[in-house]
Amino acid sequence: MSTDHADARSGQEEIRVSNRATYWPVSPIDVVVCAPLVARILFGATPVGRVMQALAIGAYLASALRDWRDRRAIRKIVFQREFGADTHHLVPMPRELRETEVRILVERLNDEFVPQRLARRELAIAAELHLTGYIASISGQRVRTSAEVRGFALVGLVFPFALGACDVLTGDIAIFRDTGLFEPHIIAHELSHRKGYWKELHAQALAYLALAGSGVPVLVQSALVERLHRNLCVLSGGDECAFDRLMTRLALRSEVGKSLLALRPSAGRVGQRMEAAMRGLYERRLRLTGQNGISDYDLGFTNFLYTFETSTTAQQVPPSAGAVHRAGSFRPVETTRL
Repeated sequence: MSTDHADARSGQEEIRVSNRATYWPVSPIDVVVCAPLVARILFGATPVGRVMQALAIGAYLASALRDWRDRRAIRKIVFQREFGADTHHLVPMPRELRETEVRILVERLNDEFVPQRLARRELAIAAELHLTGYIASISGQRVRTSAEVRGFALVGLVFPFALGACDVLTGDIAIFRDTGLFEPHIIAHELSHRKGYWKELHAQALAYLALAGSGVPVLVQSALVERLHRNLCVLSGGDECAFDRLMTRLALRSEVGKSLLALRPSAGRVGQRMEAAMRGLYERRLRLTGQNGISDYDLGFTNFLYTFETSTTAQQVPPSAGAVHRAGSFRPVETTRL
C-alpha cells in the first residue's frame, strides 16, 4: 500500500511502491508462464491443477494491481519543460560534434578510470538511492521502490540482445549477465522503469543524469561509458566492422575497451536470425507505444543529452560531471576531430 507524506528532512512528499513480486524467489512472469505446465505435469488436467494455475495468476495480478494503485500518486517529470528535450523534440547532433564528443569522453574515461567493482546488490541500492534523489529534486516527490534485482528470467532467452528487462506490471527486474562498467547504468535504467518511466529514452536519460550527478566515481564512470558506447553505435551505423575500426582509432584504455567489446552478442547464425526477428518485434512494440523505436537507446539518447546541454529553455541544469556541451551554444566544450 502506498504512503504519501512529507519527508521530515527535505519537505518532499514520499511515495512508496510496494513491488512485492520483486521479492519472490523466482521471476513472477516466469511463474505465470510456467505454472500451467508445472500443474499439468504434477496434477494433470484436474481441479487441483487448475487451482494451482489460478493461484499463480491471481498472485501476479494482485501484486500488479497494488503497484498500479501506488504509482497513481506519482507526478511524472515533464521532460520537454525540465530538459528542453523529449522523445519527439530533439536536436540532431552533427556528426563532427558527435566525433568530438567521443574524443572528450575517451579522454575523461582514460584519465578518470575507476577500477573499483561493486557487488550487484550494492550497485542496485546505490542506483536506487541516487535515482530517487534526482527525480525528487525535479518532481518534489521521493518515489521509493524496491532495490531488488534478479539474475535470471525467461525473457532473457526470448530477447538474446537484451542486457536487462523490467516487467511493466510488477516492476520485476532481471539483469541477464555481467556487463562490467555498464552495470550501474543498466540497473538505473531498469529502476527508472520500476518508478513508472516506461519510455526507453526517458529511462536512458534519467539513469545517465542521476548517475552523472551522484558524485560517486564508479557511478559517474558508468554513465560516461554508456554515453560513449551509444555514440559509437550511432557513428558505426550498427556495423560491427565499422565499430571495430572506431575502437582501434580511439586509444581507449584497455579496461574500458574490453567492457565495450564484451557487450557484443556471441550468437551463431541461427541465433543471429532469431535476434533479428525479435529485434523487429521489439521495434514495432516501441513504435506502437509512441516511441521512436530501438534507436531511442542510442541516437535518441545522445541527441537528448546534446539538446538538453545546449538548450536555452530547460529548467534543469546538466550535472557538471556528465556535461560535454555548453548551454545555448550548440558547440562542444572543446573541438578536436576523431
